[in-house]
Amino acid sequence: MKKYLKTGLIALATILVLGQFIRPEKNLSADINNDITKAFIVPDSIQNILKTSCYDCHSNKTVYPWYAEVQPVAWWLSDHVGEGKREVNFNEFASYKPRRQFKKFTEIIEQEEEDEMPLKSYTIIHRNAVMSPEKKAQLIAWAQAMKDTMSAHYPADSLVMKKR
Repeated sequence: MKKYLKTGLIALATILVLGQFIRPEKNLSADINNDITKAFIVPDSIQNILKTSCYDCHSNKTVYPWYAEVQPVAWWLSDHVGEGKREVNFNEFASYKPRRQFKKFTEIIEQEEEDEMPLKSYTIIHRNAVMSPEKKAQLIAWAQAMKDTMSAHYPADSLVMKKR
């Protein structure tokens, strides 16, 4: 039994060491041609909230912590950032169709009201990303104002996502 345990531990250690050489691509693009600021008024206070609490997972440029260099953490972070960007990418927001933009503003409001974002697993280490009730209220009010602006400029049925 000890032989199998030792062999298993050696195999696991070998996999972990070799895994350090297989690195996922980092999210480090400087492309902001379709940034949310190109289509919507984003006051500095809101931009600061987005950059501090959202952009690491929801933009084209992630600021990676030291532990992102260790496997398998880097793979997990890469998957997490990719998922976040697929959900909403503030650097690509202006390229979204109006109905998707409207839906994303709705989701921002809902997720902040339900205390779902930023993720608790993120804010454990990134304490500066925790949003105070005042910052949450600011972000919600801004997202609602953007929805109201869109509602005033587009026919109502063009902003509703069609059910499949």
